[in-house]
Amino acid sequence: MNEKTTHFGFQDIPESEKAGRVRGVFGSVASKYDVMNDAMSLGIHRIWKDAMMDWLAPRAGQRLLDVAGGTGDISFRFLKRAGHGHATVLDLTEPMLVEGRKRAEAESMADSLDWVVGDAMALPFPDSSFDVYTISFGIRNVTRPQEALNEAFRVLKPGGRLMVLEFSQIPNELMQKVYDLYSFNIIPRLGQMIANDRDSYQYLVESIRQFPDQETFLGMVRQAGFENAKYRNLSMGIACLHSGWKI
Repeated sequence: MNEKTTHFGFQDIPESEKAGRVRGVFGSVASKYDVMNDAMSLGIHRIWKDAMMDWLAPRAGQRLLDVAGGTGDISFRFLKRAGHGHATVLDLTEPMLVEGRKRAEAESMADSLDWVVGDAMALPFPDSSFDVYTISFGIRNVTRPQEALNEAFRVLKPGGRLMVLEFSQIPNELMQKVYDLYSFNIIPRLGQMIANDRDSYQYLVESIRQFPDQETFLGMVRQAGFENAKYRNLSMGIACLHSGWKI
């Protein structure tokens, strides 16, 4: 029987290869990842992540699972907003977690943080373990995003909250074309200049175009079992926040 395929950027590859390729991309760029985020988005990714926290409204004592948590951006923000609580940063790529542990916030929050290498489609945690599940600019890299959403539902406690921040589609066709011109012409060049890695950033741009639009992804969130599911566009839809509750 032929193996199922999935996309890796604009390539079709066997599903079994995707995780390894994604690990290779992020292992390659880990040391420059935070600098590149600022360069690619002109710093706007920080505003998007703050908007995520505004809608999430973390509360004291909550337990967060931040999947594809990389260098800890979301977990640091969550713990600062909550006052006290606990965050588990899970990522497929260990070098990203290594970079995260080097950050000053990681040292000051060490008692409230765990760093775990793991797969979004097979989380190494019992059912009903967390109050909040976040995934920020990571779900488009998962081989089967629906399985990741199903796992999010499983590990959340009843009353728990899912929040996904991901690049999305601009509803205005002309604006989307302008953004595509920027993405395909500038971002890989920045990757070459800053991280000495054009190919990884070419993949990241292509992966954004392959990700489902806002309404399609909303349907996937609902299919996983989440209720009161909604989304909010950020920067005209360049990025989007999806929220859902396990009730």
